[in-house]
Amino acid sequence: MAGENTVMRDSTAGYVEKAEELISRFEGVDFEALHQPVSHLFPRPPARILDVGAGSGRDAGAFAQIGHQVVAVEPVDAFRDAGYRLHPHPDIRWVNDRLPALKRVKGQYDLILASAVWMHLDEKDRRAAMRRVGPHLAPDSIFILSLRHGPVPPERRMYDVSSAETIFLAAKNNLKVVLRLEEQPSVHGTPGVTWTRLAFKRLAE
Repeated sequence: MAGENTVMRDSTAGYVEKAEELISRFEGVDFEALHQPVSHLFPRPPARILDVGAGSGRDAGAFAQIGHQVVAVEPVDAFRDAGYRLHPHPDIRWVNDRLPALKRVKGQYDLILASAVWMHLDEKDRRAAMRRVGPHLAPDSIFILSLRHGPVPPERRMYDVSSAETIFLAAKNNLKVVLRLEEQPSVHGTPGVTWTRLAFKRLAE
């Protein structure tokens, strides 16, 4: 695949070593500006939200502040620790877990957000992740994810995942695409990097 990092590494490779720098980057991005293209799909509070790959808790904190119940899934200890410190809120529950397994996640949610996560999964894990996400979506709920395209930072594991593949996998799991935004600019202005935003709705069975 074009832009694929072919060296086999853990999906969190490169994040632990640069945790302090990355936490600062995460927190420097405005929640409303980042998610403006998809925010009209967010449920009204109170709702149950699953934030997969929650990082330092920027998004989880913003959702909790407006009245949502949030489960923040994050496998990197340093990011979870930062989340506890930077976004202390009783309506955020932190879980040490990751895609594709989500072994510690229970229940169904009105919104599942996987922001800047999917590109870390290889083809096998992407198939498994889509199967795993589906049962955690309540009927008529929304799954939003983003796909990164462009040069891979050193020591990271990323794949250039296509919209077509993602939409196909979603359809196999009873998820219908309701939003597709291509060529979205990087919020950090990273040269050569663009993003795709996809949103899916779980169909009633």
